[in-house]
Amino acid sequence: MNLAGEKRLLQLHELDVFRLGVYENEKLYKENTKRWPDKHSQHREFMPGEQVLLFNSRLRFFPGKLKSHWSGPFVVTRITPHGAVEIQTIDGVRKFLVNRQCLKRYWGGDFDKEKEKVLLNDE
Repeated sequence: MNLAGEKRLLQLHELDVFRLGVYENEKLYKENTKRWPDKHSQHREFMPGEQVLLFNSRLRFFPGKLKSHWSGPFVVTRITPHGAVEIQTIDGVRKFLVNRQCLKRYWGGDFDKEKEKVLLNDE
């Protein structure tokens, strides 16, 4: 009976050691999964007065699959410490407060919202 009791205590001790290893692995896994979005997000810094384009995520509800998802250009007016950026239209009529991940730099040049027809075959 004593031998069976000692064997049972050893099994419980091994189970505790195994459980501690699982907790350590889970802790490492959670740290890696928390680090992953930061590593894969683009770090974007904007300055007031800079021109940017805004990603329009609601465009998928409208017809026209080939329309650009980027609208603008807009002018950056203010940057908050927590990552939000206030932008306004070029004429200064409307202002928006958006996440900086929804913006990208506008490098200039005019773009035509109504594209010309392009023929794909030579008939």
